[in-house]
Amino acid sequence: MAGIVPVRDVMSKDVKVVRPDSSVKEVVATMNKFDIGSIIVVQGNRPVGIITERDILRRIVQPSLAPETLTARQVMTSPVLTITEIASINEAAELMAKKKVKKLPVMDKQKLVGIVTFTDIVAKVPTMLSILEELVRPYHRSH
Repeated sequence: MAGIVPVRDVMSKDVKVVRPDSSVKEVVATMNKFDIGSIIVVQGNRPVGIITERDILRRIVQPSLAPETLTARQVMTSPVLTITEIASINEAAELMAKKKVKKLPVMDKQKLVGIVTFTDIVAKVPTMLSILEELVRPYHRSH
């Protein structure tokens, strides 16, 4: 067993962010530029939402809406769950499994300092896979 590994040891520190009034076109361009599957929406330095590839598909592509006419605020998932950088990765894995999310913005008090993903945890601490297996099982969504 891996002992207590804090989230800050497995998180990505280079977290990409957009503002609530950024156009969805800008959001997608940023995600493509950095080859990332999600982006955090911040007001000041506080995460107020997250936009994932699935959000783009469900809220923009399927209804055939124009990404240049919509803002991040209109398509983000909000509120966004966060975790503190000193929490253990066990806590992060349990929160992900319980809430069925694969990405958590990481906070140091009121400041966004990184993002931890399902992949970060599984890649760095494979013993966590049993906690997270619910997230990788195919399941039918009612959305």
